[in-house]
Amino acid sequence: MKVTVVGPGGFGGYFGGRLALAGVDVSFLARGEHLDALRADGLRVRSVRGDFEVPVTATDDPASIGEADYVLVTVKSFDTDRVASLLPSLVGEDTAVVSLQNGVDNEERLAAAGEGRVLGGAAYIFATITAPGEITHTGGPASLVVGEWWDGESRLVTSLVELFRNADVTAEASEDIRAVLWSKFAFICAQSGVTAAVRLPIGEIRAQPAGRELFRGLAAEVCAVAAAEGVRLPPDLPDRTLGFADDLAPDSYSSLHHDLVNGRRMELDALHGEVVRRGGRLGVDVPFSRAVYGILQPWAARAEQHA
Repeated sequence: MKVTVVGPGGFGGYFGGRLALAGVDVSFLARGEHLDALRADGLRVRSVRGDFEVPVTATDDPASIGEADYVLVTVKSFDTDRVASLLPSLVGEDTAVVSLQNGVDNEERLAAAGEGRVLGGAAYIFATITAPGEITHTGGPASLVVGEWWDGESRLVTSLVELFRNADVTAEASEDIRAVLWSKFAFICAQSGVTAAVRLPIGEIRAQPAGRELFRGLAAEVCAVAAAEGVRLPPDLPDRTLGFADDLAPDSYSSLHHDLVNGRRMELDALHGEVVRRGGRLGVDVPFSRAVYGILQPWAARAEQHA
């Protein structure tokens, strides 16, 4: 089995590293100092589940990798279209392209490129690049859910789940991956929105009634937009999402907050921007999401100018 990881950041570095450690033929498509470090010293993973290091194959040339059985797309959402342009060198007739990204439109954009069979995926992990060639996994179950983008089960999904399980990664198949992605989207929009806009860790935010209302309101708006899209989610999902926040370490932030304070490009447009756009198109009022988007969009624009 041959796997290519496009964008081995927190998600891709951790899960791709687990596959490589288990002996799977994994290639990393990376750039810059991270690529240089991967080539020179291999991948280092600092994890709450145990540290490990593994030599890896890394390149910035997709043509040198060739066709794979699975292409795992783990870049930030603003790079999805760029990655789609690289797919012709990486996919063949039987290749599955698997999005493990934040957001709910990446699969649509990859499928529109017309290269490979697209699978949807949700990764549940807090991990980031902390130095070139180094991934730090700080929390979360480090698990995956994957499924056919067009619903149902398939050999491709079953084989991928088995591949990850053999690499000591908890993985499950879903017959309704859209519902899985929207459920995760509700949590991400709430967690990233409150921590980035307020600029305090979740512990201080959830301790205040207004902070709890903001968190739950952001999740509820995502659920309302999902319902208008025809995606069926549990009616108690906003309350359950707030419960997830109560279980987080009190000093937890989000990747959106991390990018904001470090002046990096932000996934704001794929998160709250997407909620605002879809809500407007579908006639769903999303005042919490509009407020968070309005607060953070000037910072996102500044980061884009300096990218």
